[in-house]
Amino acid sequence: MKTILIVGHGSREAAANQEFQTLVEHFRASVVGAQVRGCYVELAFPSLAEALDEAARASNEIVLVPLFLFAAKHVKNDLPLAVSAAKKKFPHVEITVSPALGADPLMMRLLAKRVDASTVAMKSREKTILVVLGRGSSDPDANGDFAKLTRMYTESAGFARVETAFAGVSHPFLEETLNRIALERPDAILIQPYLLFPGTLVGKMEKTVEQFSKLYPWIPVTISQCLGEDPILFDLLQERAGAAETRSVELSCVSCQYRVPMPGFEDEAGGLKALLWSVRHSLTHTQAMPHTHAHKPVKKHVLVCGNVDCVDQGSIAFMETLKRLVKREGLEKQIKVTKTSCLGSCGEGPTVAVYPDGIWYRRCTESYAEELVKNHLVNNELVREIVDHIM
Repeated sequence: MKTILIVGHGSREAAANQEFQTLVEHFRASVVGAQVRGCYVELAFPSLAEALDEAARASNEIVLVPLFLFAAKHVKNDLPLAVSAAKKKFPHVEITVSPALGADPLMMRLLAKRVDASTVAMKSREKTILVVLGRGSSDPDANGDFAKLTRMYTESAGFARVETAFAGVSHPFLEETLNRIALERPDAILIQPYLLFPGTLVGKMEKTVEQFSKLYPWIPVTISQCLGEDPILFDLLQERAGAAETRSVELSCVSCQYRVPMPGFEDEAGGLKALLWSVRHSLTHTQAMPHTHAHKPVKKHVLVCGNVDCVDQGSIAFMETLKRLVKREGLEKQIKVTKTSCLGSCGEGPTVAVYPDGIWYRRCTESYAEELVKNHLVNNELVREIVDHIM
């Protein structure tokens, strides 16, 4: 039996995960001769690794179909890493991966379908400006594919102009795009969210539009529905699953920031660096699920040696003073101070380590507590006199 794994991103919002699962269930009904399951890269269960393990025990052929609009870090790094690990564990199972949805003509058709549904009541598109709103990515390749797809649609859209904007990460943001468009005094603005499902980003977009409408009440703004579940999308998923059956689809590396030193992104190039980042990130993918008593992560963690040698040299007094000073600065929720067992630097204590900075200090007597808080924890400057080493 063959298994098709639809891979979603995963969300902290249960409603968003439910929409993904509903899409998978409906797509399953259209597939003959294969099992269809859904899984997530992060933030939700089942995780990609769990789904691969389960599928490999029941199938000798697995096809991964990423339900990602464009190929960025998750598709380029996380999926190949997960597949590599699964192939080592199950060498008899054939595992192939299809590309992200990308700037495919079918996606352009789906975009056009959503826009058309929102312009039925419009008198004319000729004086309306369309804003296609993307998620935004730190990967210029993904942003470039979004711009390409939007440009392809622009050629025959019939609007006064088609603009691209982003909900986050990359510019231009929606707010700055709307304010610039307002100066042209268009008859109307239509916003098409280029997102699969509504969620936090749609709520953020609606608040931005609400504020804009207060400033420019004479410019009507219409928000179209997200791409969502659609027969066109199912056709593309079927097509991708079928292509992956006959060949393993390779990702283009011509403009990939993780493989090619793109201008302004040279430090991120190199397969080793990119994959190491993803290995580390993948260890906490599913652990990032919110729990009942979730707290914001601390910015710095200070480890103070509480072993007998350091205690004899005043580590407990240093730690208590440190906690008091951190609280005085109002940073007790951002900086955690923890007593540890031996840190391995006996005779040079009290020993202190500050993470995620990776700075280790020695001979941290109580007299250095205020300087450590003021210089390092608040202003990110080293207390040079007591630096032991830097990780």
